[in-house]
Amino acid sequence: FPALVYIHGGYWQCLSKDESGFAAPPLVSQGVALVAVGYDTAPKGHMDTMVLQVRRSLAFLVERYSGIRGIYLCGHSAGAHLAAMVLSTDWTEYGVVPDIKGAVLVSGVYDLEPILHTYVNDALNMSREVAQKNSPMRCIAPAVTVTTACEVVVAVAQHDSPEFHRQSQEYGQALRAAGWSVSMLDLASVDHFDIIEKLSEESYILTQV
Repeated sequence: FPALVYIHGGYWQCLSKDESGFAAPPLVSQGVALVAVGYDTAPKGHMDTMVLQVRRSLAFLVERYSGIRGIYLCGHSAGAHLAAMVLSTDWTEYGVVPDIKGAVLVSGVYDLEPILHTYVNDALNMSREVAQKNSPMRCIAPAVTVTTACEVVVAVAQHDSPEFHRQSQEYGQALRAAGWSVSMLDLASVDHFDIIEKLSEESYILTQV
């Protein structure tokens, strides 16, 4: 069975895997497992720790469940950032190579530097070095060199802020330039929250994708 690994948002500070099962019904009805991943949110969790935990979750999943036929990543907002960081993982350090078939990155943050001087960083307490090291924009490897290079969908909501639109556009273009297969989706009539909440609906375009 294929598995969709869902990584929640919440500006790296709130929500948890416990609220992440809303997309399960339409997926499970089609024979797809949903795996909700948690991580230590700030202030307890440091950005380096969160990235490491999500990567380890993928390694654990592969080792624990041999029946999985292809992993699909889906992350929203901060979760899209973490999913994008998974795409840049050097799996030799983990002893396994997950069979990642695709990634759906929804309303994500791909460059952390702009949030260094905002209230979001009050709890995260990131230095410039940490922000740069954990920015997917700075970690893109040429697709031919990546064992888990996969199809990537970069989705953004019509009513997302201009910064989300800018970052999504620039990250998608940068992935394409590095040889990745990328689809850009600008979804009409949704905002930063219902773009992901509507995954509970079978007929919703993102559920279908």
